[in-house]
Amino acid sequence: MTLNKLDQATQDAGISLRFINAHGEPETISDETKRALLAVMETPTGKAPPLPPVQVFAARSKRQLTPQGSGTFSWQLQTEQGKSFSGEVQGGEPLTLPPRLSQGYHQLTLRKGRQQWQTRIIIAPRRCFIPASVEQGEKLWGALVQLYTLRSDDNWGIGDFGDLAQMLENVANNGGDFVGLNPLHALYPAQPEHASPYSPTSRRWLNVLYIDVNRLEDFQRSEAAQRWWQRAKTRKALDQARAAEFVDYSAVAKLKLAALRFTWQRFQPRAAEDAGFQQFIVEGGDHLRYQAAFDGILAERSQQHPDEWGWTNWPEGWRNALLPEVQQWCAEHEEEIQFWSWLQWVAQEQFATCCQISQQLGMEVGLYRDLAVGVAQGSAETWQDPELYKLGASVGAPPDRLGPQGQNWCLPPLDPHVMRARGYQPFIDLLRANMRDCGALRIDHVMALLRLWWIPYGESADKGAYVAYPVEDLLAILALESQRHRCMVIGEDLGTVPKEIVSLLRKSGIFSWKVLFFEQHGDGRYRQPHEYPVQSIASASTHDLPTLAGFWRYEDLFLGHKLGLYRESVYMSLLRQRDKQKQALLDALHQMNTLPARHGTVASRLSFTPMLNRGFHRYLARTNSALLGLQPEDWLAMTSPVNVPGTVDEYPNWRRKLSVTIEKMFRGNVPGLLNAVNTGRRKR
Repeated sequence: MTLNKLDQATQDAGISLRFINAHGEPETISDETKRALLAVMETPTGKAPPLPPVQVFAARSKRQLTPQGSGTFSWQLQTEQGKSFSGEVQGGEPLTLPPRLSQGYHQLTLRKGRQQWQTRIIIAPRRCFIPASVEQGEKLWGALVQLYTLRSDDNWGIGDFGDLAQMLENVANNGGDFVGLNPLHALYPAQPEHASPYSPTSRRWLNVLYIDVNRLEDFQRSEAAQRWWQRAKTRKALDQARAAEFVDYSAVAKLKLAALRFTWQRFQPRAAEDAGFQQFIVEGGDHLRYQAAFDGILAERSQQHPDEWGWTNWPEGWRNALLPEVQQWCAEHEEEIQFWSWLQWVAQEQFATCCQISQQLGMEVGLYRDLAVGVAQGSAETWQDPELYKLGASVGAPPDRLGPQGQNWCLPPLDPHVMRARGYQPFIDLLRANMRDCGALRIDHVMALLRLWWIPYGESADKGAYVAYPVEDLLAILALESQRHRCMVIGEDLGTVPKEIVSLLRKSGIFSWKVLFFEQHGDGRYRQPHEYPVQSIASASTHDLPTLAGFWRYEDLFLGHKLGLYRESVYMSLLRQRDKQKQALLDALHQMNTLPARHGTVASRLSFTPMLNRGFHRYLARTNSALLGLQPEDWLAMTSPVNVPGTVDEYPNWRRKLSVTIEKMFRGNVPGLLNAVNTGRRKR
């Protein structure tokens, strides 16, 4: 069938003309959506060059390119290792790359007369890195921790890198091999109530509120800092922040930034001579400089405009990092830029120390990080690079049964055409920043490597369309960086998963995510542990779902109803569904003998007891999944969630702390529970 001009342009740009909706029916994208998204994208125009800007070759693929055009071209290939190859090729005929070209990033230059064109050549492995122990069939487990939720005797009202070191030691001592973390991406220290780790200002830098100030020698030795530290007002504020049920981000930021300013004042005279700090500045380049400038400008403006959020509300001359007003501010505030850059260095150094601790403890995976799907609209990333991030659109999800209007995550998408034109360098930089100092990387909404639901800015989510991404190229680069960093990859593939990406992820060595609550057969029976795929991580829940105790006690449904998230008919239907799920789960536990035979068999008559909790953990321990992630909330039988999807102000998301300190947690019943997990994992 011949396409009209609009549909042809839409299809050429990678925008799907139709999709399968939640009812399994094909649905066509409106012409208004097509035009709106085409206007947003940087689609290639003009005459195409003889070769593309980048060519990726994975595994054993045939390493040939065919220059388009006529006549003789000369070519030169400069390898990443510094070797050089050259030759000639006729237009329209294949150019075969040198044999035994090593994996990595190489540069091909094509010339004809006075013209020349650059093509980045990427040679990648077939699969991502997998630790030898996992390849050999060992079954590992670890803790899934929202770092900010940790309580301790020493922290300042928020979990920090000192607490992370403690968690690593305790998890390792109890047989665990990793600690999985929420995204540690940079947020907004000058406006700390914007606390969602999934709406960061940058995915390449860290949240500086996680710095453990107590561990900084310059803080301990600063007379001014110690005078401030000993004041009754400071101690009272610290005690209140530490005792609060929810993280008081404003109080924490005020305390930490004051302490860090004192600490910087003592370090600053040595800053120019500190080789580590100076190397960090050089390696960070302009990206670090403008991240620091953004933080500094935001801190300055927040004093006069506390309700202003992000750069989108700044005066016109400040809405891009390269504008003259911004450049003048940077020239006049070098010390402030140095301060915010130093905070990033301190955070990175402390996180790297945690990685070293995990290695010293002999943990097979150690730390694993979480890569959010995007950055916020008014973030430092979009301020630095408005060409890469499309502010005229937002990503989300199409309508489904639970969300009839769809979802809008208010995150501007990366333009796949710009990424390709830049030789995928933005994607490479992102992976490198998040794979350093850890043994695994979880990729949130991994389906984004294949496609994302783009919504024209200001429209509702049902007015969107799927935009394709170069999935095979991105997976190849992911495998290359994974092998280089010896960092395994976990794909969060929950929800609607396109069939075409399932096999691609599996072949690439990316681990799937299997959540106990969702692992049901069509007839409602829960999958037995041996049915879980080896190439996966199993868990009871996630940060977006209820805890085990909350699930059993219907607390998530009660809360959702109270907050007005469900219509009455939907609420009653969910309660009935939960009754059936609980009974099916209890049946599964008894079938696997993870509960004593004397334990009750009727779910509606059973409360959530320590015995039932242990039964769940023993069941999960016996899954065939190579990895098992357990939440401290479940060890402690907590019921309140850390996040309620679909809410902003209705519930204190990303703030709820654990019920006890780390010190108390590992002195109570938790070691016995984890011993049962160890036993179950060894039986596999």
